[in-house]
Amino acid sequence: MSDKKVLLEIPNLDEKVELSIHSGTLGQEVVDIAPLAKKGLFTFDPGFVATASCESKITFIDGENGILLYRGYPIEQLAEKSDYLEVCYLLMNGELPSPEQKQKFTRQILNHTMVHEQIHKFFTGFRRDAHPMSVMVGTVGALSSFYHDALDITQPEHREIAALRLIAKMPTLAAMCYKYYIGQPFTYPQNDLSYSENFLYMMFSVPSEKWQPNPVLAKAMDRIFILHADHEQNASTSTVRLAGSSGANPFACIASGIAALWGPAHGGANEAVLDMLMEIGDVKNIPKYIEKARDRNDPFRLMGFGHRVYKNYDPRAKVMRETCHEVLKEVGKTNDPLLEIALELERYALEDEYFIEKKLYPNVDFYSGITLNAIGIPVNMFTVIFALARAVGWVTHWNEMVSTPGFRIGRPRQLYTGHDQRDYIDENNR
Repeated sequence: MSDKKVLLEIPNLDEKVELSIHSGTLGQEVVDIAPLAKKGLFTFDPGFVATASCESKITFIDGENGILLYRGYPIEQLAEKSDYLEVCYLLMNGELPSPEQKQKFTRQILNHTMVHEQIHKFFTGFRRDAHPMSVMVGTVGALSSFYHDALDITQPEHREIAALRLIAKMPTLAAMCYKYYIGQPFTYPQNDLSYSENFLYMMFSVPSEKWQPNPVLAKAMDRIFILHADHEQNASTSTVRLAGSSGANPFACIASGIAALWGPAHGGANEAVLDMLMEIGDVKNIPKYIEKARDRNDPFRLMGFGHRVYKNYDPRAKVMRETCHEVLKEVGKTNDPLLEIALELERYALEDEYFIEKKLYPNVDFYSGITLNAIGIPVNMFTVIFALARAVGWVTHWNEMVSTPGFRIGRPRQLYTGHDQRDYIDENNR
C-alpha cells in the first residue's frame, strides 16, 4: 500500500474528491474509488477490464511480459521441478512444503479420494449422453449433501477439510463422468499411484485387463494440472468469489465456478481448438482458413492463438509445447491428420507475418487440446479436466476471501438505461 493521492474534479460538485492510490508487490497501481459512492457516483467498467475486485496474495500475471507466478514462483520452474500436489500445497499455504509437510499433505489427500457410495447412484439420474460438464456441476454441488460435517466456513479446520476433499475427489468424479458417458463400470481410486497416475487409471482401466501407468503420459497430465491450477481473477474464479461472498458452502461455490468455466470463451477453448482442426480438415486447407481469419467480415476465428491477458507469449504454452511433442512421440500419433494440421498451424504461427504482427502466438489451450487428444481423452472431457485442475485455485481464492476479516457480500452496480418511472396501465387500456 502507499499514501499517494489523486484529486478528481467532478462537474456539478463544488469540491474535489480525494482518492488513494494503492501499490501492490507487483503490477499496476490501483485507485481506491470507494469514496465516490458517498458522492452518489459509481464507475462504469464493462467486463471489469480495469477494476481490481479484490486484494490477493495468490497469483500474479504480467500479460505484457508473459509472466505467471504462483505465490511468487514462475510457472516454468514449477512445471519443470514440482508436481501437482506440491503446487496445491503451495497455493493453499503460501510456501513450498518441507518433505514432512508434503508427505502429510499427500496422505491427507489420499484419505479423501473415494466418494460416498450413494454418489454412484446419483449418476443414474443423468442421461447417458449428458455432457460431462453438466454432470460435474451437479455432482460437485451435491457433495455438500454428503459431506455436511465440515461446512462451517467460520472455522479454519472446516475450510481445510473441505479443500482437501475437493482436491482429492475431483479426479474421482471426473473419471466417473467419463465412465458413465461411455457405459463402463466406475473404477475405484488406487492410492499407491500418484495423483496423475490415479486419474489416468480411473479413466482408462477396465476390470478385464491389467493396467500399467505410462510415466510420460502421467507427467504430461501432471503438467496440465499444474498449468491450469490458477490464473488470477478470471471469470470462473471471480464467480467462485462472488458466490462465496454470500456465505455459501464451498461445494456450491466450486460448482458455480465449474458452470462459469464451461463457456467456450473460458474453459471450453481447448475443446474449440479440436473443433477448429476438424473444420479445417486437411493441411492443404490451412492457407484458405488463414485468409478467412484475416477477413474481419468472416465469422471464422482461429482458436488457441493469442490471449486476452497475455500480449506476449503465454508462458504456459512454452511448457505445454514441449510436453505436447513428448506425448506425440510417446504415443506414435505424429501421423494423425488432426495433429498434422495442428503442427502446420503452429509453424504458421511462429513464422507467418500475420501471426507475428498480431501477436497470435499459440496459447496453452492450443497445445493442451492436442495433448489431451493424443492421450486418448475425448473432446467433451477437456473442460472437465480443466475444472479438476482449477479446483485448488478456486478453493484457495475462496478461503482467502472468507478468512479475510470483515469480508462483504459482492454487490456490483450498474448503469441503468431502461424506462423512467411510469404508471401501471389497466389491461383494457393497453
